[in-house]
Amino acid sequence: MVSDLEKRYLFTPGPTPVPPEVLAASAEPMVHHRGADFRDIYARTLSRLKDVYRTESDVLLFTASGTGAMESAVANLTEAGERVAVVSHGSFGERWVSICERYGLDVHAIRYEWGESPDPDEVGAAVRESGAGIVFCQQSDTSTGVVSDVRGIREAVGDVTLVVDAISSLGAVPLETDAWGIDVVISGSQKALMSPPGLAMASVPERVLAQAKPPRTFYFDWRANKKAQDVLDAAFTPAVSLIRSLDVALGLILDDGLEAAFERHVRLGRAARAGIKAMGLELFSPDNDGAAVVTAIRAPEGIDSDQLLAHLRDKHGVTLAPGQAHLKGKIFRIGHIGWFDVFDIASALAAVELSLTELGAEIERGVAVARAFEAFESPVTA
Repeated sequence: MVSDLEKRYLFTPGPTPVPPEVLAASAEPMVHHRGADFRDIYARTLSRLKDVYRTESDVLLFTASGTGAMESAVANLTEAGERVAVVSHGSFGERWVSICERYGLDVHAIRYEWGESPDPDEVGAAVRESGAGIVFCQQSDTSTGVVSDVRGIREAVGDVTLVVDAISSLGAVPLETDAWGIDVVISGSQKALMSPPGLAMASVPERVLAQAKPPRTFYFDWRANKKAQDVLDAAFTPAVSLIRSLDVALGLILDDGLEAAFERHVRLGRAARAGIKAMGLELFSPDNDGAAVVTAIRAPEGIDSDQLLAHLRDKHGVTLAPGQAHLKGKIFRIGHIGWFDVFDIASALAAVELSLTELGAEIERGVAVARAFEAFESPVTA
């Protein structure tokens, strides 16, 4: 077992490591959420969120997990019995399905094999055939590592309302909310935004809010939350300390530049994939620069991935992410969104190599880290 004195390493796609200055902000003395000092922080955070979303529209901020923002979209945009379409290619696409079914919707699921990228033209044709007026989809599904072409989906589905789950992709891969004409984008604090869990957000343009149905929710009522935010208030007591942290994290991201963040995530994904392949392991996630959020790996023959993760955690203090649903025990995942650098990827690869060797797997040793650094250094072209 790892001693309490030894370091622990977190390489999951959420929650992700948090920079010290972001953590320190949450430890500042508590302030009243209706006081002038907090309103300054609140105003700056809401403005910075619009910059990261690349939108001129309001971004509604909730004290909730990202799933809360998902539910808010369903609760405000639909009414019982309405037909909607859901594009699903992993665990979180199935979460859209579950939320929609819980709200009594007629769900037309456009399903792809886990690990497969949705084809925009196929999605567009399926949406037209379904007659749905609202489409829910993921940009990134961390259960598989697939980052889908939401710009292509936007163009293919035509004149319907498109709601995109960007919980794990916002700030990691390009997402042009306004320029691509995406109606609603939801996200969360605990992934590429480098903040503690507990905040969720949804971009809601006036044109979408005007079409919203009577909300089937009290807490996630978009109109009530927007009314409060318009005067720098919150409809309900917000997570003051978490918003302090998010403000600092967004400042770090924007100071460095979103384009720099996108390039860094591409390079980190390249490094992870190169190191995994150098060991002789097989990727489950796509082997391309689009897979910049998480790298999913098939466990080698004779190795249960859950056993591998337990060994990594208990013996070496390293936490990776398991497979979900039918992939449990079959794959493991290395996250590289948010506050990661190439040395983190090298550490994760070295730990996987060491643990697999200790568990008796036949892998190529001593080359993964070097290949990762080589891949990281290769130029990124537009």
